[in-house]
Amino acid sequence: MARRQQAADRAQRPKMRSPGRWGFPRRVEREFWLRIGQGLPTAKAAEAVGVSEVIGGRWFREGGGMPPMTLAEPTGRYLSFVEREEIAILRALGHGPREIGRRIGRDASTISRELRRNAATRSTNPGYRATTAQWKSEIAAKRPKQAKLVTNPRLREYVQDRLAGNVRRPDGTPVAGPRTPPWKGLNKPRRQDRRWSTAWSPEQIAQRLRLEFPDDESMRISHEAIYQSLFIQGRGALKRELVTCLRTGRALREPRARSRNKAQGHVTATVVLSERPAEAQDRAMPGHWEGDLIIGTGRSAIGTLVERSSRSTLLVHLPRLEGWGEKPSVKNGPSLGGYGAVAMNAALTASMTALPAQLRKTLTWDRGKELAGHAQFTLETGTKVFFADPHSPWQRPTNENTNGLLRQYFPKGTDLSRWSAEDLEAVAYTLNNRPRKILGWKTPAEVFEDQLRSLHQPGVATTS
Repeated sequence: MARRQQAADRAQRPKMRSPGRWGFPRRVEREFWLRIGQGLPTAKAAEAVGVSEVIGGRWFREGGGMPPMTLAEPTGRYLSFVEREEIAILRALGHGPREIGRRIGRDASTISRELRRNAATRSTNPGYRATTAQWKSEIAAKRPKQAKLVTNPRLREYVQDRLAGNVRRPDGTPVAGPRTPPWKGLNKPRRQDRRWSTAWSPEQIAQRLRLEFPDDESMRISHEAIYQSLFIQGRGALKRELVTCLRTGRALREPRARSRNKAQGHVTATVVLSERPAEAQDRAMPGHWEGDLIIGTGRSAIGTLVERSSRSTLLVHLPRLEGWGEKPSVKNGPSLGGYGAVAMNAALTASMTALPAQLRKTLTWDRGKELAGHAQFTLETGTKVFFADPHSPWQRPTNENTNGLLRQYFPKGTDLSRWSAEDLEAVAYTLNNRPRKILGWKTPAEVFEDQLRSLHQPGVATTS
């Protein structure tokens, strides 16, 4: 009778379903995302954790560049893979839950529950095995939770309207904007029209909710949750193509450490800004310069050099090279626009060697490839070159300020190649003879002249 009852109970149970395909342990995927967070490329991160480049690329793509799991290691509350291996060995030796629990320091009920839940049941070799148990526990630990934007239609409508809503005139009339091709899962198109939308940033949306709904706690969401709904596949709240409404227009999120580690072959650890002498920072000693380019149309440019102490300005003439506009450009060939590495070195060397050696100690530049030959420049001039950090123009403040002044004479969107070296010298002369508040209303030319005079005092050696 009891057997018949058990058979009837089994017949009423729902059909057993596979928990999914056998995947890599979560510790492997967690380690992969930790390597991504350190700035490694996807292929390198996959190789470091022992999976193929295809698997690593799939993880990165499906996660939208964001880890879909917490990267913190599981606490001691949960059984580890090592403990499960111990359980499997002791179980094979015939020990019961109480004995196994005593040996590994766990409660007997924990062992009993583990053996019941995570044992292999669909195999030619049934029983408890550590790999199968670990896989089953990780599947159960996922506990997929619906995103807040899925369960709250009112909140989803608010977020979507502020992110992808229509642009409207002051009277409320919608403006269609340009016609754009359908989204193909790629980043924003280069030099092409983009979709016009309300385009609030996720942080603006999250903070504005607090102002518009101060007493409604259901109308709350973090900006990170909005980004996850956009980038991570399967969130089910916002469509992936709405990433085109973000300012960056990226289809995948770029890890911060990776953006900082972009290839900069000409910038080594010995020429970063932190290695620059301390005397250059306080502006007490002359001879430390900041440099950059101002760019015009048609790949035209002018080099700008500013001395940090006196604010004296030198403009570097960068004429186009022979053959410009006469033949098509060659990939990886010489730059004919005038500010390739070779042409830039020659022009800078000519400008800097006209100064005394004591007044050309260091030069701080941004990360532009035009100064990729800085080692040869240092060898020829004795001026040590240092590079500012990426996206940090404030580390060259004097040069940035001077470039702003120069735009009065060389506006953006104009051809700068039409000006001769004599024209540039005249503009530099004008700036250097303009009184400056920071110099006590002296001119840069007067302060620079004082510096030159101090070099010719008795006991001070000069080279020119």
